[in-house]
Formats: sequence, structure tokens, C-alpha cells
Amino acid sequence: MPDYKQYKRIFGLVLDSVGAGEAPDAADFDDVGADTLAHLGEFFKGELKLPNLQKLGVSNMYDNGIPNLPKVNQPAGYYGKMREVSVGVDSLEGHWEMMGLPVMFSFDHFPDGFPDDLLDKISTYAKRGIIKAANRPISGTTVIAEYGEEQLKTGDLIIYTSGDSVLQIAANTAVIPLEELYDICRYARSIVNGPEYRLGRVIARPYVGDDAEHFERTSDRHDFAFEPYAATALDRLQQEGFKTIGVGKINDIFTGRGIDEGFHNDSDMDGMDHVLTVMDEEFTGFCFTNLVDFDAKFGHRRNAQGYGENLMAVDQRIGEVMAKMQPDDLLMITADHGNDPTFKGTDHTRELVPLLVYSPSMTAGQGLGIRDTYADFGATILDNFNLLTAEDKGTSFLDALH
Repeated sequence: MPDYKQYKRIFGLVLDSVGAGEAPDAADFDDVGADTLAHLGEFFKGELKLPNLQKLGVSNMYDNGIPNLPKVNQPAGYYGKMREVSVGVDSLEGHWEMMGLPVMFSFDHFPDGFPDDLLDKISTYAKRGIIKAANRPISGTTVIAEYGEEQLKTGDLIIYTSGDSVLQIAANTAVIPLEELYDICRYARSIVNGPEYRLGRVIARPYVGDDAEHFERTSDRHDFAFEPYAATALDRLQQEGFKTIGVGKINDIFTGRGIDEGFHNDSDMDGMDHVLTVMDEEFTGFCFTNLVDFDAKFGHRRNAQGYGENLMAVDQRIGEVMAKMQPDDLLMITADHGNDPTFKGTDHTRELVPLLVYSPSMTAGQGLGIRDTYADFGATILDNFNLLTAEDKGTSFLDALH
């Protein structure tokens, strides 16, 4: 039976894009002033209720607390923030760095849209035309509103990008079936792995509806990611016989590597249902969960109201998780980047991310400071399962947890 130091099961929960203030290098990304959590506190004017996150110390991460969400005298968990060292600000870089694999090379970005030679290859393979006017950085909901009806008439592909290193293909499943969309995306993935083009993710964006007023994206999104260039903490855990579980887009981000069991989320509430289901399993290992609605449904759309409401709903579900935890369970809550819904533009924001750590066996919470890299997250997990080596990135904070 695989051995462990303090915790038999670790549950990592990524609140996708819930940032905690501008990072030291925010100016390099034109993100000075971004602060997802603080600005939500200001936006809601006292109506942002996060009792469980507050209990764990979410406001104590800030010197003066979160606006309208004060510190608590004695947090039940350990709290701090983490800094990203990867050169990008996408989900792939954030999750990889958490698992001990910082991304120190740049993926390609296409602020003017994709070149014709790349689109022509996809068009030839798919035997479909491409709506060239959509080929630019644009919101996913805007692009289907503007070009969805043309796609219904022609069957042509909608290919677009964003501020991240992504190639996204939107398809109305009434004219381009889901499996055909996935097949086209797999091909696109195969031609953007370098050396000419190197993209972080190819994303299938299926939607339904008969006209622009009724187009709606479905939960069948699928990310086809660049494959990790070296072993991650997930790989190491799996190789040593520890159970590894991915909930949400974790399986996509790591291309299935290092994951024994995976769950697809229809929504963040569905994702929390999966976490609670996993908690009924008897295992020794790590469950890694991503809740993407913060980013995909609210952050990119600059919908602060929806973002805060989703955070309050997830906070209630975190309370359910805490109530169900065993004394030798550990919960680690963080984010992969920021996406301040009150900030300019529609792209991710370069922010520090929260770090909240809790177990029912803890006697009292304390501050963990600002960690130098997200890799401290994975180093702590490896340390707990007696796998940490001198060559691993990050610094474990396991010994600080009591």
C-alpha cells in the first residue's frame, strides 16, 4: 500500500480565474490594478457572502481584508497567495506549474488572426470552408452571434482566437456533429505542436440554436492541449501507485497523462457533485478539480454579477466538502490565473492566486505568505506522499500544517 506522511487523501480545488491581486510582473501584461476578489467585494457592496472561504482565511490573505468582507480573528485553515513564474497567463501554464512543470517558453499568439496556410490545412482536412471574417481575437459568444447564422447556411467553420495561445473552433452541432468537430480539432492539434506553430490549446466550442438570438454554447467543450514536456506530479503519483482523479478540464489540460479516473463537468455545480462523489471513495492519493465557469461564463464576458453569484454558490458547496472530510483529508483551494470581471478587455489578468489549505485535524490556521511559485502546491503534495526530491520545483509547506 502506498505510504503517506500526514494526509491519506488530498483534494485540490482550482477556482478557475479567481485571482487575488496584481502580480509583481503585472505591468508586463498590462494588468496593473487587476484584483478579482477585491473588486468583487467592492462591486457587491456588502452582498458578497462567502462564509466558508472567509472561515478558511480568504480575507486574511489581504492586509486590510477584502472590501466589505472582513478578516476573521482565527481562520480554520492556512492562507496565503501564490505567484506564477510561467511566462504565460493561460490555464495550461497555471495548472502545469501547480504540478511542478513551469512553462518557461512562449507559446505562439495570433493577435491578427491565424495565417492562411494554417487555415487552409484545416479546411482541406475538414472538407469545409472557413469563415475568414471570424479569424481574429474575439469573444466566443460574440463570434457565434455574428457568424452563427452564416455557418448554418454554409456549413463553414468558425475559427477564432483570444489573448491566449488558443485556436478555437465553434460549430453548431446541427450542421457539424460533435464527433466531426472533435476530429477536426484533433487534426488541428497535430499541426500546431511546432516547430512552425506552437499553440497551448485547441478548443472545440460546440453550440446549438436556430438563430443569433437563441445560440447557446453547450457543456461539450473539449480542450486539446499541448502535451506536457516532462513528468508532472500527477505522473509521479500515478507511477508510484497513488490514485489520481481529475474533475473538469484537468484531463484535457494534462492530455490524460497521470490520471486514473476522470469526470467531465457540465457546470461548476456538477463539478462539486463529482467532488462529493469522489469523497465517498476509499483511496490514497490526489483528486484535482477545475471549476471553469468563473472564467468561461463570467470572467471573459466581464459579468461581475454572475461571477460573484457563482462564487457564492461554490462557497456553499465548499461547506459541504468541509463537512464531509475525514481527519486525514486535506483540502487545497487555489486558482490558475486571474480574470477580473471589472477590468478592461476580456482576457485573463496576471494576478497572484489564493491559497487556502484545510483539514479537520488542524488545530488553528496561520498565514503561509506569498509563495514564490505555483509549484509549491505540487511540491507539498509530493512531500506528503514521500515523493519530493531535491530536483523538484517549488518548496513544500507541509511541515507548516498542524
